[in-house]
Amino acid sequence: MTYVITQPCVGVKDASCVDVCPVDCIHPAEGEPEFEKVDMLYINPDECIDCGACEPACPVNAIFEESAVPAEWQEYTQINAQFFRK
Repeated sequence: MTYVITQPCVGVKDASCVDVCPVDCIHPAEGEPEFEKVDMLYINPDECIDCGACEPACPVNAIFEESAVPAEWQEYTQINAQFFRK
């Protein structure tokens, strides 16, 4: 299981979640080359340890455990995974 960043992050990229992630699985972080090129942040499903620290840190409530992603944002599970398959 992993956590997923969904639609409310689009255009926001607050990065509070990056600061609390113990395994640095949220990208691109500020300072990484792609940060300015993308509209949102992504959680690497292969690196996420399912600790949940990111969820309460998100000021726009964009992060959900994979099994709890609202129906209208289900596609973001794939969108997050696809970002890391480049």
